[in-house]
Amino acid sequence: MRHSFLAEITRRAEGLARHLRDAGQEALGRLRGTGSAGTPVSGRFLDLTFGNAGGQRAYRLYVPGGYRGRPVPLVVMLHGCTQSPEDFAAGTGMNDVAEAETFLVAYPAQTAAANQARCWNWFSPADQGRDRGETGLIAGITRAVMAAYAVDPRRVYVAGLSAGGAAAANVAAAYPDLYAAVGVHSGLCAGAARDLPGALAAMRDGAAGAAAPLPTIVFHGDRDTTVNPRNGDALVAATGGRLIRREECAVPGGRAFERSLYADASGRPAIEHWLVRGSGHAWSGGSPAGSYTDPAGPDAGREMWRFFKEHPRRITGPLGA
Repeated sequence: MRHSFLAEITRRAEGLARHLRDAGQEALGRLRGTGSAGTPVSGRFLDLTFGNAGGQRAYRLYVPGGYRGRPVPLVVMLHGCTQSPEDFAAGTGMNDVAEAETFLVAYPAQTAAANQARCWNWFSPADQGRDRGETGLIAGITRAVMAAYAVDPRRVYVAGLSAGGAAAANVAAAYPDLYAAVGVHSGLCAGAARDLPGALAAMRDGAAGAAAPLPTIVFHGDRDTTVNPRNGDALVAATGGRLIRREECAVPGGRAFERSLYADASGRPAIEHWLVRGSGHAWSGGSPAGSYTDPAGPDAGREMWRFFKEHPRRITGPLGA
């Protein structure tokens, strides 16, 4: 009897500790709700975990101060190699955009156990298909957020940088019924490689692959020596889009860039390609508070969100729910 009584007390104490820990994390998220430039915002940056048959991953979730339980968009952001969700959020400034525009942002975290450099394994066949490996985990995190919060199912998006950009392309290709549009920054086509040697070759030389049947926005620096800019060209070519117009622009006091707009098979503008002159392997227009950013370029975070807003998922038709 004494043993069972002590076991029950221990179980309750552990449950209370978990409750206090979760409450403390949520409170800390509120206290640390600061933007990429250190400016205070009123949102919460929560520390959460998700698991399914493919494994378990931690993720951060930004809930803007304007969220009131009514349906809002969700953007899933996939970091690059050696990065973390916190680093990626700081560098891209996406929490600042979310606070201003009132949408949720989820940042899945890759583990060193899954990849020593914390790269998403975009080149692994086990992590490329629907409901498999890392694509299944990322989709699972997306669905978990949608179950816990009021999310507009027509406005769920995925984007990423480098390995995260390639993973975003894989996820979008596998789940066109879940996501409305995809953003790929310094990344590669879905299925551009099937093993590590193939991945290194694709990064060096460029490689063709599949495109998600979704509106797609691509950013790439033309001086990127880590992921060849030909991969951005291949992403656009895979969509089969028809060029509508191409324009040369520049950020005042910053970098020049080429912006190309393409129409999809139905004739609607649905593909954008931003080629940033003089930029390397870095998030364009990002903050120096994070790694792999180029503050002199056009603001990829805000432009991706602008593009996403323009492309809610069409519920009817071949991509219907």
